[in-house]
Amino acid sequence: MLASRSSLLLAALALASCHRSPSRPTTPAATAELTPRRPVVDRYHGVAVTDDYQWLEDTDAPAVRSWVAAQNRRTRAALDTLPGREAIERQLTTIYNAEVASYSRAVHRGGRLFAMRTRPGGQQPFLVVMPSADERSAERVVLDPNALDPSGQTAIDLFSPSHDGRRVAVALARNGSEVGELHIYDVETGRELGDTIERVSNPTGGGSLAWAADNAGVYYTRYPRAGERPAEDMAFYQQVYFHALGTDPATDRYELGRESPRIAETELSTSEDGRWILAAVANGDGGEFAHYLRGPSGAWRQLTRFEDGVTAVEFGPDALFLTSHRGAARGAVLRLPLTAASLAEATVVVPQSESVIEQVVPTRTLLYVVDLVGGPSQVRVFDQQGHARGTLSLAPVSSVRSMVGAGGDAVLFRAETYLTPPAWYRASPEAGAPALTSLRDEAPVRYDDAEVVQETATSRDGTRVPVMVIRRRGTALDGRNPTLLGGYGGYGVSMTPSYSLTNRLWLDRGGVVAVAILRGGGEFGEDWHRGGNLTHKQNVFDDFIASAERLIALGYTTPAQLAIRGRSNGGLLMGAALTQRPELFRAVYSGVGIYDMLRVERDPNGAFNVTEFGSVSDAEQFRALFAYSPYHRVTDGGRYPAVLLTTGEHDGRVNPAHSRKMTARLQAASAPGRPVLLRVSSRAGHGMGSSRSEVIAEQTDVWAFLFDQLGMPAPR
Repeated sequence: MLASRSSLLLAALALASCHRSPSRPTTPAATAELTPRRPVVDRYHGVAVTDDYQWLEDTDAPAVRSWVAAQNRRTRAALDTLPGREAIERQLTTIYNAEVASYSRAVHRGGRLFAMRTRPGGQQPFLVVMPSADERSAERVVLDPNALDPSGQTAIDLFSPSHDGRRVAVALARNGSEVGELHIYDVETGRELGDTIERVSNPTGGGSLAWAADNAGVYYTRYPRAGERPAEDMAFYQQVYFHALGTDPATDRYELGRESPRIAETELSTSEDGRWILAAVANGDGGEFAHYLRGPSGAWRQLTRFEDGVTAVEFGPDALFLTSHRGAARGAVLRLPLTAASLAEATVVVPQSESVIEQVVPTRTLLYVVDLVGGPSQVRVFDQQGHARGTLSLAPVSSVRSMVGAGGDAVLFRAETYLTPPAWYRASPEAGAPALTSLRDEAPVRYDDAEVVQETATSRDGTRVPVMVIRRRGTALDGRNPTLLGGYGGYGVSMTPSYSLTNRLWLDRGGVVAVAILRGGGEFGEDWHRGGNLTHKQNVFDDFIASAERLIALGYTTPAQLAIRGRSNGGLLMGAALTQRPELFRAVYSGVGIYDMLRVERDPNGAFNVTEFGSVSDAEQFRALFAYSPYHRVTDGGRYPAVLLTTGEHDGRVNPAHSRKMTARLQAASAPGRPVLLRVSSRAGHGMGSSRSEVIAEQTDVWAFLFDQLGMPAPR
C-alpha cells in the first residue's frame, strides 16, 4: 500500500520537460519613497555608524505597521501570480497531509512510553502514551492541542511525565511565541488538574520541567513576574522553583538560580527514581555550562563551573557520567560518584578519540556513546568502566537524532538519512543488530532514484570543508543543474543527515541539493566550533563561499543557476554571503535571519548570543562584527541576487526588525531588475510551534520564488 501511494504521488509530481525563463518579478516601485531614510548616528569605539532605518525597530509604531502591511501587499502581488504557484501549493498540501504518523521526543516513565506524534492533516503534534515502542496500535492520546485550539495556534512547548506515569506536566505556547504556560493533566482521563503557572518558558532561555520523586510536585523554570524586575529584564534571570500540586503558585518554593547569569538557560533532569535532580545552566549560547545537583537532603551543590569544559551530565545507576571538553576538544566521558565532594574525583572512562561525542546514555550496566563523524553518526558501546563492547549497526550516512533508555540495558534511538525518513530502533546486548520498532515514519515521498555524494571544498585559509550533495543518480556534471546550497555554521550545532519531504520537489525539477558543513558547527568538535565564532565568524562565510565555488568548479552548476537558503543563524549566513559575493548567487531565501550585528545584542535573545557572536562593547569584537554585519555591508547600486526574506511577528529568538531593516536597505541599494521581497506572518514566530497550514503557506512561497528565479520547469 505504501509503494502504491508513493508511486501515485510521484506521478502527480511529474514535471514539464522543458525549461523556461523566469518571470522575475521586479522590486516594488518607488522603494525609496516607501521606506524613508531617517538617519541616526551611533558611535562605537570612535567609529561613527549611520543607520537610516533604525526607526523600523519600533514594532508597535503605526508607521512601522503600515510599512509591514505595504511590504506584504507587494510581496503577495509578486508571488501570487507566479506560474505554477497553485500547483506547488497543492503538491505541498498533498505531501504534508499524506504524511503518516511521526514520533519524536520519546521518554519512558512508569513502565510506559510517552512521545509527541503528528497525524495527517493535523496542525500541531500531540502527546500520546503507549505500552512500548512495539505496541503502537495500543497508543492513546494524552493531550491534543488541536482539540484545545482548532485554529492550530497552540503548541506543546514542553512536556514531562511523572515518574509513575500517572500525570504529565505540559507547557503550552501560542502563535509560535514559545512563551509557555504550565498545566498538569491526568494521563488516564486527560483531565486538567487546575494547576496553572505562567512564564515557565521563553524563546530567550527556553524552559524545563522535572517531577519530584513522590510525584506530588514539579520543579520548573520561570521568568520574572510583573513587578519583580524592570521591563527590560523580563526575558532574563531564569530561576528554578518547586510547585506542590494543588497549591497556590504564589507560594511556590524558590530552589535555584539567583546567582546565575542574567543570560542563564537552565535544563532540569532527574535520576530514574527522582531522588536526585540535576540543573544544567548554560551561560547564554556560547557553549559554557555549570551544573548543580540536588540530593535527597534537599540541598543543592555545584558540580561544575563554566570554565570546567563539561557540556553534559547524565545519571547512571550509582554515578554521573560527564562529557568533558577540557583538554579534549572532541569530548571525553568522565565518571563521578553521586556523592563525590568535587569534580576532582572524576575519572576518565572513555577518552577522546577521532570522533566527536554528541550524547552519552547510561543504562543499567552500559554506556551508549553517540558520536559525530563529520556529520553522520556512529554509536559505540562500553561498560561503565570504559571497556569497549562494540558499535551499533547503522545505515550509511545516517544520524542518530535522539536516544533514550528503555529499561535494563536496552535503548531506543531515532535515526534517519538524507534519503530515508526517521524511525525508532531498539538496541540491547542480547538482541544483536538494532531492531526497527513500530514507531517509524512512512513518508509519502521516496528517494529511490537519488544518491548522496560528499564533495570537499578548500576554504580561504586552507581548511577542508565537506559538502554533502543529494542528487539523482546519473546527474550530469555539465554545469546545467539548478543547485540549492544551504548551511548554518554556529553555536556548535551540527548539520547531521536529515530527511526532507520537500527536497523531492527540487530534484524532480532537475535540481541538486547541497549542504555545506561549516566551521562554527560541532561536526568536528569544539575546535571546529571555536574556529567559527566570536572574532573568527568570517571563517564561516569563507567556508560557505568556498563550497559554492567548489560546486561550480565540479560542474554541478553556475552562478546563474545557484540558489542558497538558510534560517536564523543560517539567515545571517545568507546575509553575509549575498553581500560579500553577490555575483556568485542567483537567488536567496533567508528566514528569520540576523542582519544588524551592531544592535542584535540589544534584543532580549540577542543578549544570549553575545557568548557566540561577541559584543560591540569590546573593541576587537566590534571590529569583527562591523566588518561582516550584512546590514552594513550593503552597497548602493549593487547588483544583488533576488532575495526573499521571511519572518514572524511573534519571533522571540530573532527580532523581526532585522528582516525589516535588511529589506529596506537592500531595496534602496539594489539595481533594478531583481526582487527584494519581505514576507511577514502574523501567525508565526521563529518556526517552533507553527501550524501545519502556516508551514505549507510559507513553503509554497519559498519554492515558487526559487523555481521562478532559476527558470525551473513549471509543475503540471
